[in-house]
Amino acid sequence: MSFDENYFSSHTYANITFAKYSMYWWSNRFYATLARRYGRRGARLLEVGSGMGHLTGQLEDTFETFGCDINHWAVKQSKSVVNKSSLQTASAQELPFTNHSFNIVIIKHIVEHLPDPQKAIQEIARVTEPGGTLILATPNLDSLLKPWKGDKWIGYQDPTHISLKRPAEWLDIIRSAGFSPLKVFSDGFWDVPYIRFVPSQMQKLFFGSLGGFQAITGFVFLPMRWGESIIVIAKKK
Repeated sequence: MSFDENYFSSHTYANITFAKYSMYWWSNRFYATLARRYGRRGARLLEVGSGMGHLTGQLEDTFETFGCDINHWAVKQSKSVVNKSSLQTASAQELPFTNHSFNIVIIKHIVEHLPDPQKAIQEIARVTEPGGTLILATPNLDSLLKPWKGDKWIGYQDPTHISLKRPAEWLDIIRSAGFSPLKVFSDGFWDVPYIRFVPSQMQKLFFGSLGGFQAITGFVFLPMRWGESIIVIAKKK
């Protein structure tokens, strides 16, 4: 499957709304909060796999922002969302930037799509300055409730998820690229329904409350196995 216009209306994107205060909006706001917390104000920030540009656009007031995505259509659409960010079409595995160019790099739900995610993380290490920050998110094969979903688990629903790995494997790759993990946590249980015959809205309130609280407050507290994604914040040595 190619990453084109149709990708953003299919599979895991099929039921996503980009509207303000949607789950997608709160997610981007949460990652923007993390970037501001760990990045240096006014420094250069890169989002690898910037998609429709919503996260990059949120960070323009704090950083000198750059974004790249392999999806040419998405990069073109991003121009209507961002004001002053530099955007371009590029592969995560061959970043078109010089060494030590960025203080902070975000790669959110991209590595699972890559044939060689280790090369991508090595490329990120190359363009990150010493002491800079990596923020990475990817589906969590060790999620406590993944067995409840079986083959219907969210991480299995996108056919372009060709590099799903256990958290320990991702951490080994991150460390081998020259990063030291600072925080490893999760995003909560939002892949409802988990229980048959119980209304989804009720399950959202029950299972999704902790992840929602974390996203809204920016207070990071969910253990790594308590959610559908693993999120890693790491420092470049």
